[in-house]
Amino acid sequence: MFRHLTGAAIVAALLTTPACAADKRLEARARAIHSKVITIDTHVDIPADFSTDAYDMMRPGPRFQQVHLPTMMTGGMDAPFIVVFVGQGPRTTSGYARALSDAFVKFAAIHKLTEEIYPEQIELALTAADVRRIHTAGKKVALIGIENGYPMGKDIRLLDQFYDYGGRYLGLVHNGHNDLADSAQPNKEKNEPVAEWNGLSPLGKQAVKRLNARGIMVDVSHASNQATLDMLAVSAAPIIASHSGVKSVFNHHRNLSDEALEGFKRNGGVAQMVAFDSYLKAVPPEKTAAIAALAKQMNIQGFGDILKLSGDQARAYDARMAEIDERWPKAGVKELVDHIDYAVKKMGIDHVGISSDFNGGGGIHGWSNAGETFNVTLELVKRGYTEEQIAKIWGGNLLRVMEQVERIAASQKDDPKNTRQKP
Repeated sequence: MFRHLTGAAIVAALLTTPACAADKRLEARARAIHSKVITIDTHVDIPADFSTDAYDMMRPGPRFQQVHLPTMMTGGMDAPFIVVFVGQGPRTTSGYARALSDAFVKFAAIHKLTEEIYPEQIELALTAADVRRIHTAGKKVALIGIENGYPMGKDIRLLDQFYDYGGRYLGLVHNGHNDLADSAQPNKEKNEPVAEWNGLSPLGKQAVKRLNARGIMVDVSHASNQATLDMLAVSAAPIIASHSGVKSVFNHHRNLSDEALEGFKRNGGVAQMVAFDSYLKAVPPEKTAAIAALAKQMNIQGFGDILKLSGDQARAYDARMAEIDERWPKAGVKELVDHIDYAVKKMGIDHVGISSDFNGGGGIHGWSNAGETFNVTLELVKRGYTEEQIAKIWGGNLLRVMEQVERIAASQKDDPKNTRQKP
């Protein structure tokens, strides 16, 4: 067809073929949709030095910083839940005190970002109505999620403080069991049993009720399957999974079972599918072994040690990881949308959302940082999702849950069993 044309003419001819024209139309439609919907990412982690010169949201700087304001603008990420995360530590008085202190440092950093450093660019939302108002005003939206109930210790009254500081969802557990619930990932180094509470603890059930009363969304991500089912049974309000996949697509212990998905549908909640490589597809054993060998060689025992690398060490580590990822590629946007497709078929379009887990291990081919957020919308359009459906998946479903949680909390405000009295 093109044998008589020059190289430049061949390119021009290819770009005018029906297939290329159709691709251009599809991308244009996807961009139009992406510009209209509110894109809510329900899980973006931050380090302890957030809102300092070391992590300035207006410029890329530290390693593993995947979200900052310029790339949010480029990629069309509108509203990240910035996460107050504290890893599971000793369940002692001093352990709880340290965890609570670390949590408040992150709360303060998020408030500093939105109230002192860049208030004209990004504003903290406390309600679903705030999200819509701030988005309409042309600003980026910050929301606060809490990952791990460990900073609460055994004092349920602290949930009220977390609400007052802006926390609008709380994941009861992380890696390792705590006083509230069993984890999907027991701490192997501490020889934790598969289950400590066989789901939620008695305190965990009280915590779910207090979260309902305060207007904080209950988050099941990182919880065991039984703890997830318990939260679905105990909660008077719709719940969320802030960053999870589905087991029927890839059988990872962090992913949601079909039984849990069916519970979400009955409960009215929303499961946010996460762009985390090892939750989306199997990681080859050879890749796992190569990463473990690199960690041993560089004396890395956890993600925190990676963050401490600097200079030649950091460059050497990053180069080696790039080689490993090139040899055994990460999952991509297609695998993420495979999980979305399954969840939609299982629960319906009203119960599925999206999260990245950026800065906390998330990031896949095609969506490795906030600047590539559009690619998720493009893949959804390629799969035949409509503008209305994409608007629900990207944020509408989460906002609906937020509004329902707010209404239920308001209805319980005058109930003496659900006020700020001692449990």
